[in-house]
Amino acid sequence: MAAVEITKDNFKETVSKEGIVILDWWASWCGPCRAFAPIFEQTSNNHPDIVFGKIDTDAQQELSGAFEIRSIPTLMVFRDGILLFEQPGALPAAALEDLLKQVKALDMEQVRKEVAAKRGEPPQA
Repeated sequence: MAAVEITKDNFKETVSKEGIVILDWWASWCGPCRAFAPIFEQTSNNHPDIVFGKIDTDAQQELSGAFEIRSIPTLMVFRDGILLFEQPGALPAAALEDLLKQVKALDMEQVRKEVAAKRGEPPQA
């Protein structure tokens, strides 16, 4: 599955849906971004059940500013609308596969409880 272009217009809709969304914040002039692109693309082909999105930081400066992107490439992983991972730097293919394996294995009910607790919300019955 090819990566989809993420813009300020489709960002919220994309990351808030059920399932896993991995985002690659990049720019055309960035050497490490260009080196990481084939790894990201190949991994997307291995995981048709995951949404792989690319955000061009030059074209989406408002979005990049909102998320305080200071270094590229930066990866973010959302699952069921919850940001689970954010890290600048390209990952080798094996590390990206391992990250996705860990995200798939998460108990999202427990994650939701932990997020609610951090926000000071009462536990759900």
